[in-house]
Amino acid sequence: MTTSTVQAARAAGPPLTERQRERRRRILGAAVALARRGGFDAVQMREVAEGSGVALGTLYRYFPSKIHLLVATMQDQLEQMLDRLRRHPPAGDGPAERVTETLMRAFHALQREPQLAEAMVRALTFADRSAGAEVDRVCRLTTAIILDAMDLDRPPTGPQRAAVRVIEHTWQSALVTWLSGRASIAEVRADLETAARLLTLD
Repeated sequence: MTTSTVQAARAAGPPLTERQRERRRRILGAAVALARRGGFDAVQMREVAEGSGVALGTLYRYFPSKIHLLVATMQDQLEQMLDRLRRHPPAGDGPAERVTETLMRAFHALQREPQLAEAMVRALTFADRSAGAEVDRVCRLTTAIILDAMDLDRPPTGPQRAAVRVIEHTWQSALVTWLSGRASIAEVRADLETAARLLTLD
């Protein structure tokens, strides 16, 4: 994964000043705190504004709706995951094993924060075209995480890039089915392992 690819995945419009970045961090922190306590329904914009110490109008300038805010929260969580992956690369003899381990790490982290996971995934599911830029950044970060986990010594082949897209679709579907109680963690692992094996095809 090149530095430019990661930077593109993290790009969020015009650069923010340090003061704006700090304000955004407070907003996201307040959203996470509310979601951890009560999931999607607990995240109310007025309470986020109060919890982050910003005016309600200011909050809406950063995030036009709760959906925008929670999708941005997912982006922030994925950025943290990518940073952890860089510090502690996954073990495994091949790309398929490393990708499966990485995504299962993420699932176990979500297991510990089920209300937060529910809020972010519901927002991603409900997002319409107005939140397209935020959703695109989440998708690019997911791709970056998978490509980093693959740890290839050359650019991915066409079949590998197609496999990455299938893995992303499987990951998103597995999140939804797990959160709704229709899939166990063991079933999630089996599905991800199945999708990741596509990386071994030429």
